[in-house]
Amino acid sequence: MKSVQIWKNTIKTLQDRIGYHFKDESVLMEALTHSSFANEWKQKRLNNNERLEFLGDSVLSLIISQFIFKSYRNLPEGELTKVRATVVCEGALAQKARSLQLGEYILLGKGEESSGGRNRDSILADAMEALIAAIYIDGNYEDAKEFVLTYFEDIIDLSARGNLMKDYKTQLQELIQSTGNERMEYKVTKEEGPDHNKTFYVEVKTEDKVLGHGSGKNKKEAEQNAAKAAIEYFSQEGKSKCI
Repeated sequence: MKSVQIWKNTIKTLQDRIGYHFKDESVLMEALTHSSFANEWKQKRLNNNERLEFLGDSVLSLIISQFIFKSYRNLPEGELTKVRATVVCEGALAQKARSLQLGEYILLGKGEESSGGRNRDSILADAMEALIAAIYIDGNYEDAKEFVLTYFEDIIDLSARGNLMKDYKTQLQELIQSTGNERMEYKVTKEEGPDHNKTFYVEVKTEDKVLGHGSGKNKKEAEQNAAKAAIEYFSQEGKSKCI
């Protein structure tokens, strides 16, 4: 297993970079072992990083939730939820993994390696969550918290002060485009009340799927509320979507 030996000879560089040195490097190795690599070396009974990814998702969410709860006392629950969703989404995790050059240290199978898996958002994001869990297990919650806040505080701040200042329609448009779908439309489904005091009901949809409904005293307000409902729907899907 030449690749593992090379990995062991170079992993100190990564530990220097993240500012945490493992007492048990096997935990770090598990965090950076993709299932494709473990499957190619079944006789070695290597653990892949999927279980650590599961734990890391929860550890990261708790750290971010605690931090934004204490740091942004003016934000209501709904806005806090959106900030957290932005920070823990796949794109943000992959961005931070790239800043640490984490992809260089992931153990990949030959197929994933040849198809560009080392730079794939999903693989990088999963490895980042697994790394957070590894630090938590090898050290403790405070070690994981220090690591997360060191590398994620800028994204938290941008999310709280930047993204949330955008109108909901702009946020939703960016979200839809990030999924590879550019067609989205708002449709008035109903109008109620006299001309001087109408209420408009709007739905926003992409292709044939309705994403959200909203109402307002004019079409613009109803569209904003429909977009907000759609964003909140996506927020519940966790890191698979960035808002």
